[in-house]
Amino acid sequence: MEELLCQIRNCRVCEAYLPDGVRPVVAAGTESKLIIIGQAPGRIVHQTGIPWNDKSGDTLRKWLDIDESDFYNPDLVALVPMGFCYPGTGKQGDLPPRPECAPLWHPQLITQMPQAKLTLLVGQYAQKYYLGNDAEKTLTATVRNFKSYLPNYFPLPHPSPRNNIWMAKNEWFAQEVLPELKAEIRQIFR
Repeated sequence: MEELLCQIRNCRVCEAYLPDGVRPVVAAGTESKLIIIGQAPGRIVHQTGIPWNDKSGDTLRKWLDIDESDFYNPDLVALVPMGFCYPGTGKQGDLPPRPECAPLWHPQLITQMPQAKLTLLVGQYAQKYYLGNDAEKTLTATVRNFKSYLPNYFPLPHPSPRNNIWMAKNEWFAQEVLPELKAEIRQIFR
């Protein structure tokens, strides 16, 4: 695993497309019990090199009901983005994750985490990639039907502050989905 993580952190495949430079961000271990697949690092994560080290990460940890020490323990949690480097900013926020990363690195990473019990698919990019035709037509519908993807996957919206409007419109998420998510996490970490 350490050799693979080193290869990922030294990857330069998309360098020509990254206006802020290359800085792959990933955390994983062979004992990881939970895999969190997100989108791509944001500007703050790019600067610090620490996955989910921003407001989105704060929200995600609240959703999971786990503290930072467990969240950043690779024997418990693997933090794997769809795109490992910050893609830059577009007209409506961060650009999508680079498409090269997931097919290049995910299969190698996943096979080295045989203890993983559940994979969280955070946001539409992870859901489309991993669920393919089994994903619903919208992220909202996919998240609402999360039980149909268990026990392997648990789809979630992105916890970005930009999604506060989505959260307000979809109160069922906090009332129905988050309690189930927390129960799954407690069972995995037991």
